[in-house]
Amino acid sequence: MSIYVLGLSAYYHDSAACLLADGRIAAAAQEERFTRVKHDHRFPSNAVAWCLREAGIGIGEVEAIGFYEKPLVKFQRLLETHVAVAPRGLRSYLLAMPIWLGEKLWTADEIAAELATGAPIRFGDHHESHAASAFYPSPFEEAAVLTIDGVGEWTTSSIAHGCGADLTMLRQMRFPHSVGLLYSAFTYFTGFKVNEGEYKVMGLAPYGEPKYVDAIREHLIEIAADGSVRLNLDYFEFAHGLTMTGRPFERIFGGPARRPESPVTQSEMDLARSVQVIVEDVVLRMAATARRETGCRRLCLAGGVALNCVANGRLLRERTFDDIWIQPASGDAGGALGVAYALWHRYLGRPRTSAERAGRWEPREAAEGAGRLAGGRLPRYADEMQGALLGPSFDDDEIASCLRGHGVEPEPVERAALPGLVAELLAAGRVIGLFQGRMEFGPRALGCRSIIADARSPSMQSTLNLKIKFRESFRPFAPAVLREHAAEWFDLDEESPYMLLVAEVAARRRVPPPPGAEALWGIDRLNVPRSEIPAATHVDHSARVQTVRRDDNPLYYDIIRAFHRLTGCPVIVNTSFNVKDEPIVCTPDDAYRCFMKTQMDVLVLGSFVLRKAIAPAPAGAVGAEVARA
Repeated sequence: MSIYVLGLSAYYHDSAACLLADGRIAAAAQEERFTRVKHDHRFPSNAVAWCLREAGIGIGEVEAIGFYEKPLVKFQRLLETHVAVAPRGLRSYLLAMPIWLGEKLWTADEIAAELATGAPIRFGDHHESHAASAFYPSPFEEAAVLTIDGVGEWTTSSIAHGCGADLTMLRQMRFPHSVGLLYSAFTYFTGFKVNEGEYKVMGLAPYGEPKYVDAIREHLIEIAADGSVRLNLDYFEFAHGLTMTGRPFERIFGGPARRPESPVTQSEMDLARSVQVIVEDVVLRMAATARRETGCRRLCLAGGVALNCVANGRLLRERTFDDIWIQPASGDAGGALGVAYALWHRYLGRPRTSAERAGRWEPREAAEGAGRLAGGRLPRYADEMQGALLGPSFDDDEIASCLRGHGVEPEPVERAALPGLVAELLAAGRVIGLFQGRMEFGPRALGCRSIIADARSPSMQSTLNLKIKFRESFRPFAPAVLREHAAEWFDLDEESPYMLLVAEVAARRRVPPPPGAEALWGIDRLNVPRSEIPAATHVDHSARVQTVRRDDNPLYYDIIRAFHRLTGCPVIVNTSFNVKDEPIVCTPDDAYRCFMKTQMDVLVLGSFVLRKAIAPAPAGAVGAEVARA
């Protein structure tokens, strides 16, 4: 019989559950996808219930349960911090205490009560959970491991060494000194929500100039040669207040924090660019230290800062390490996966044998010997994440039942004909919601809960942002490219299956700017065509690339391949299937409702293709009909 281990994360943001069966991932999902509350922090009861159903077991068959951090140590940090800054911070202290005393301190009791289980419950360290999530599913037998985020219990970044089933923590940086908290302070100051809007700051940065870098270095942060940092706490409020920054911070940058939803100005663009420069500097120095400390040629990354794909791309280009693998669920949701792996290998003492890794990774030098750059060949690896497609799936019978419930009588399209049909719709300029197979685990949609479109369209970025996603116009979109054609379109010599590396669009794919474009500044540069794929090219010619292999997602690959045959372009736009302030869709019903309240043109649900037309629909929505093959 299989041995099951359950990992949990909860009570801060992005709660999740992960179930291992005999050391392999059987299921993993975030709670937000079930409750439809974005970044839901509550106990992941729905995610756990689904994981158990997916494995066909009851909670009594789970050998051990792990929680991704140690609440008592975190509470100690909270108390010590408030004592250190007293009498400041009384209000935040009074707000936090009821939550801790009523819920968080009793996490073991909460888990046992929620799950009605007597299974042993173990608590991992926050950054060890991140490190485990990065190393154990990676394709590497041995690697340095770097974790960077805001803060766990006390740790804000760590360096570890992984070898086989062993994972040894080597160095840690402690609260309140944190490059993650620095980035969150700028997220707050530029008017975005902390723990949610950091990727908006990253997307805004290319519009700006690094004019504040010197001011940041002079007033806010000291960066040592080894990448360790010290923040000047006189300029931050997070240790004692209800905001990230205050008036001293404002004096440096000439005014108050931007009000949320107010217009973005050149100042916010310059601030975003400046803090991005600082973060890249810190990441590069930390990575160099990890290389020296471990002697390893390969690196694994996790923690919230590992989702900064611009910094990841810079790290790749600098070649501090020969190969890099980044956990696709690098944030707190991935902590559930990490603690489950840690339980399997460390608590249960199960090996991570070389036989399991054999044939899973092709060394860079082998790919180079085969002419990777000339022929578009990339180093190949296969990790344990199964393409991050670890969530719920729905068969055609379930999808048909959902559609009938919405007054639509479904008729399936032959699966063999589906890629060609979708490719034709893309080439005709249609925006398509793609709902196929297992839902992705982590923040990125990778072709199963995606909105896809033609990357060649000059107007597609604005269309997607304003009419479908209902979000800020400056936000870029990611290109999905057939793996074997990636090097022809991007300056990328590494696989990027999880959309976690930024690379520049290849020079031969760029187009000269129109007359007068050089004089444009800031957001006015948005609609200037810059390449053959303008909808997926940022203002600095960068792109957050997803390389697509047929092994990971056959239908998605076949759609892009059919589009390539039809148009000569192996690249499409891929963005997550959701609208602003909502989680990525999980069920067919979620997908149908999202489709109906946007100006999306087509919905591909399993074998069913729905096009917008005049038909019965909820009040205020556009109707839909089923496309006939």
